[in-house]
Amino acid sequence: MVKAKNSKDEATVIKKYANRRLYDTGRSSYVTLEDLCEMVQEGRNFVVLEAKTGKDITRSVLTQIIADQEASEGEGTLLPTNFMRNLISFYGDNMQSMVPSYLEQTMNVFKQNQEKMQEQFTKSFEGMGMSGMENMFPQTANFEEIARKNMEMFERAMKMMPIPPFNMANYINSDKD
Repeated sequence: MVKAKNSKDEATVIKKYANRRLYDTGRSSYVTLEDLCEMVQEGRNFVVLEAKTGKDITRSVLTQIIADQEASEGEGTLLPTNFMRNLISFYGDNMQSMVPSYLEQTMNVFKQNQEKMQEQFTKSFEGMGMSGMENMFPQTANFEEIARKNMEMFERAMKMMPIPPFNMANYINSDKD
């Protein structure tokens, strides 16, 4: 059973009504997809249930948030076209059951490395006075090394997937839309 509190382990219940309105039971107020996007960015856990049936529709709501973010003007996208095509190609494939776990693990590693980079960036500015400008980015090599390792790990993992063949250079260079 999902509780309507908002601690780390408990999810706020969001009810979606037939009129498409979303109701946050934790705050006793209506919310928008933008509000749910902010909740995700803040690390707040929630579950979306159809008000009438109680069916969990969290995945479809999160998918809608992603689609809205990808379609928004003026902001960069996170999902390149070739990545989405590759992802779609796994539906119905014998590899389909492995893809969610792989993507989740890869994203967790990426997030951990991002946190390390932010931590290093913050440390590089600690104790720096106005005269320390020439040493502003002493750990740039570490950022580059982490990024290089992330790309190598991602390429190795994608090459393990038998279909379709993966070439990182084509993936990066072909998606400029």
